[in-house]
Amino acid sequence: MSETQSRSTEKAILGGGCFWCLDAVYRNLQGVSAVVSGYAGGTVPNPTYEQVCGKRTGHVEVVEVSFDPAVISYADLLRVFFTIHDPTTRDRQGADVGPQYRSVIFFTSPEQERTAREVMAEVEREQLYAAPIVTDLLPAPQFWPGEAEHQDYFARTPWSGYCRAVIAPKVAKFRKSFAHRLKEHAA
Repeated sequence: MSETQSRSTEKAILGGGCFWCLDAVYRNLQGVSAVVSGYAGGTVPNPTYEQVCGKRTGHVEVVEVSFDPAVISYADLLRVFFTIHDPTTRDRQGADVGPQYRSVIFFTSPEQERTAREVMAEVEREQLYAAPIVTDLLPAPQFWPGEAEHQDYFARTPWSGYCRAVIAPKVAKFRKSFAHRLKEHAA
């Protein structure tokens, strides 16, 4: 990465259920240069998927999204986030239940915190959901990248039952709602 690119790249850390779903969506978004599935917010250093699924580490399945704010704003990343998961259910996304699936925004700066509060208020005002938002807004802790098999999972295993039943509908909803934001190869 060149010095110019590194200065224009920011990171967002978001948890909205299974990290495979968020990964599949954000990889197709203009302005996003990288998406890494991983874990954040727990007490065990460098946790494994099995440890996180055991519900005793305190970690959340998250994605770390590297993006160019000149192409897509942090606010728009969050608007996508609130469209592709249910931010009104604590520790649950559909059939995925447990603290590792909670809705959370880990902000990396005071500006990200302010923007997140504004977007959350916007979503509440627009009454996109019948129930109140329960998304946690917390300072970014250590991010731990997930294992290789969890990276770009949807693209590698689109035929799997989980991908077809859970991820594909979220990707389709995203593509319909944000068609103008898709990378060319995703269109």
